[in-house]
Amino acid sequence: MNITFCVVATSDRLDRFLADQLAISRTQAGRLIADKRVTARGKALRASVVLERGVEVTVALPDEQPPRSYAPSHAVLNFVYEDEHLAVLDKPAGLVVHPGPGHWDDTLVNVLVGRGTELSRGSTEGRPGIVHRLDRDTSGLLVVAKSDLAHRRLASAIERRQVQRVYAALVWGHLRKSPVDIEAPIARHPKERKRMTVAQGGRHAVTHAALVARFAHSDLLRIRLGTGRTHQIRVHLAHVGCPVVGDREYSFGGSRRVTPSARVEAERLEALAPRQLLHAASLSFAHPVTGVPLTLTSEWPADSRPALAAAAGDANLLAQLKPLHYLGFFASDE
Repeated sequence: MNITFCVVATSDRLDRFLADQLAISRTQAGRLIADKRVTARGKALRASVVLERGVEVTVALPDEQPPRSYAPSHAVLNFVYEDEHLAVLDKPAGLVVHPGPGHWDDTLVNVLVGRGTELSRGSTEGRPGIVHRLDRDTSGLLVVAKSDLAHRRLASAIERRQVQRVYAALVWGHLRKSPVDIEAPIARHPKERKRMTVAQGGRHAVTHAALVARFAHSDLLRIRLGTGRTHQIRVHLAHVGCPVVGDREYSFGGSRRVTPSARVEAERLEALAPRQLLHAASLSFAHPVTGVPLTLTSEWPADSRPALAAAAGDANLLAQLKPLHYLGFFASDE
């Protein structure tokens, strides 16, 4: 099975690019390259080649890679918008977006197939309908393309920064200033291949963060993406000293960062966080076929509401059906 990627920006070495795109280790990427399975313009590429914008890279995967069909799966999904061209769903935490190692038949794609949803072929084989992704344990709004036309236009709109994706994040500590633009290159971690890190020579990345509410040991932030790198928000917030509460990979100490006199409260907050408290709360874009402006929102999910209430020290939040509205999140201009 062949997979083709189009390089949309100047990238780093081929092996790093491939590891990022296929979500595999750099060693595995290197093996594909050594076996001459990675080509561009009909010629096999070397691991050290630096890719240029617009180049199409084709990977010939071994036979043991995923099948061309997708096993149907079943789960309850909440759709906030749907027509014959696209669908926008409120993805629950814990659901992987597309098939990959360890998750060939229990992903969002499998659930959509089981639902009978028509999906575009996608720009990458193995990811039908998937225009953009959310991490497994990040909840919130995700757009899925049903037609190839909608997919191409949505992907182009994302590349041109015409799709506004806004996230709510509960983070440890306090932003030094608000709003703030976090601009730092992101690359795959040199030793832990499933993690990303800020590193010189990484891919350009920009995150815009603004304070919504300040609590004793944490901030509720409104995050807007300037670029869309893997784990970008989590990596950037950790980089500026405000890692996402509940993030097991980028917490850098979590509750242990809090002064000992307040450690009990911080540990209670951490215990109430079932996963990283990051939620895709707003999605705005022009419909790719009709041109009609769409602005869709999603409230703070129920599984994370006890943690938000504990952080705020406000039990009323548990009774609020719309805690983000209650805290003024959607009224913010940043």
